[in-house]
Amino acid sequence: MKSAYELAMEKLDQSSPQPKLTDEQRQTIAEIDDKFKARIAEKELFLGEQISQAGQSGRYDQIPLLEEQRSREIQRLRSECEAEKEKVHSGG
Repeated sequence: MKSAYELAMEKLDQSSPQPKLTDEQRQTIAEIDDKFKARIAEKELFLGEQISQAGQSGRYDQIPLLEEQRSREIQRLRSECEAEKEKVHSGG
């Protein structure tokens, strides 16, 4: 007997089936993930140091601006990552 969740997932898959990925596509997506994880970590580290330096030097007015910049940069990188992965999913 299937659960309601399993039935709902089957129904969803029938209405908009997900294309099966090849091993090469999976590998490409994993490489994209790795590349963007590294770029995000680099931005977090760099801007985290900038925030720390601003605090240590008494430039407290710069901290919110740097935090906002860090947030924007990370969101931009995540969007780029998803766009690249979507290209692989669609075969482009």
